[in-house]
Amino acid sequence: MENKKKPNPIDIHVGSRIRLRRTMLGMSQEKLGESLGITFQQIQKYEKGTNRVGASRLQNISNILNVPVAFFFEDAPGEMNHGVDGMAEAASSNYVVDFLSSAEGLQLNRAFVKIADPKVRRRIVDLVKVLADDGEAD
Repeated sequence: MENKKKPNPIDIHVGSRIRLRRTMLGMSQEKLGESLGITFQQIQKYEKGTNRVGASRLQNISNILNVPVAFFFEDAPGEMNHGVDGMAEAASSNYVVDFLSSAEGLQLNRAFVKIADPKVRRRIVDLVKVLADDGEAD
């Protein structure tokens, strides 16, 4: 009989949000670990939810990754949604996290934010919408 304790879903979620923000910034686990004075292996454990992130460490991580601490808890399992469309909002923001967690989504996001001209960005959005509609027609 195995006695290994499974990570808490909240710890897994917080870790995945740390990974999401770190990769959005193009920061390595080594760089984040250096900034915190810990090893990249410890960062890996945080990101997998294997090790729980303490409050002061999470505050340091939020400062380094330039997000509020609340960012790490957005859409967390068991989060209370207040409002009629609360569940729909949670589901819609999950696809954003999934998209930004993919290699293609991350590359597209990084390239897109570098485009200074709002008209060009708008045309790219229009192009993607047209391509998406063409794909659904098949």
